[in-house]
Amino acid sequence: MTLTVLKPGLLTTVQDLGRPHAAASGVTPGGAMDRFAHSAANLLAGNDRSAATLECTIAGPTLAADSPCVLAVTGADLDARVNGEPAPAWTSFSMRPGDQLSFAGRRTGARAYVAVAGGIVAGRWLGSMSTDLMVGRGGVDGRALRRGDVLAIGEPPPSSPGRTLAPELRPAYGERTLRAIAGPQADRLSAASRAELFGAAFTVSSSSNRMGFRLDGRVLEATGDELLSFHVLAGAVQLPAGGRPILLMAAHQTAGGYPVVAVVVSASMPVAAQLAPGDELRFEEIAMDHALAMRAAQREALESLISWM
Repeated sequence: MTLTVLKPGLLTTVQDLGRPHAAASGVTPGGAMDRFAHSAANLLAGNDRSAATLECTIAGPTLAADSPCVLAVTGADLDARVNGEPAPAWTSFSMRPGDQLSFAGRRTGARAYVAVAGGIVAGRWLGSMSTDLMVGRGGVDGRALRRGDVLAIGEPPPSSPGRTLAPELRPAYGERTLRAIAGPQADRLSAASRAELFGAAFTVSSSSNRMGFRLDGRVLEATGDELLSFHVLAGAVQLPAGGRPILLMAAHQTAGGYPVVAVVVSASMPVAAQLAPGDELRFEEIAMDHALAMRAAQREALESLISWM
């Protein structure tokens, strides 16, 4: 079973849940930017959530089915279509040999995920099929898809079209407010800068990528001696000497020495993953119990899909 790439889209890569186990060796964890959408697409297609999907950025690809298959598209609304007709979002659907999945254009969000029953089968590096563009490993030769690529599909599990995730269980992508807790060096911020961090608007810079989002807006001030490098994770908000925050994303470095003044909670990272350069965001400080409740709600939403399997 295969899918043929007729058009590659702007930046379409094979992604799974990444390589977090390799962080001690200095390897970026990588994997899907929006882990909720990636996991939901897999579960809707009947896969384990760790199977490889296609991450489609801003402008999606055109794919031709070479055999009958069941797919699901989640995440950003890039106007998915099958043979030119609208395809259901966050719902599994079937394709016959010769059918084409395409994307008419971006409506909301930045990254859509395409899962196919059986999972995408691609090059594995350090236990993961995720594409690492920095080192050129994993996925399809460590690169984005190109016209003419043929994607292998694993043995499909029992699956059927029509599985869906109710709209109220999906992330609120249009919110643009990222919930966060104070970081380990938050006390280095002046009172005014802390108020601006958790109140002012920031804009995702054009120099942002899968490693991190550089944020334009208020210049924040922090005091204190230089730090020794320490382990960092996705969601950490670093503050370099220039005072412009950086929000670390899926392909972040494994260690850094900039003060971490806030950490975006895991349940808000899907919203962050759907931001594109030029989009505005705000940070809202919340308590840890609120963050845990948000994470539990997302876990329950995914578990509701497992009951279909």
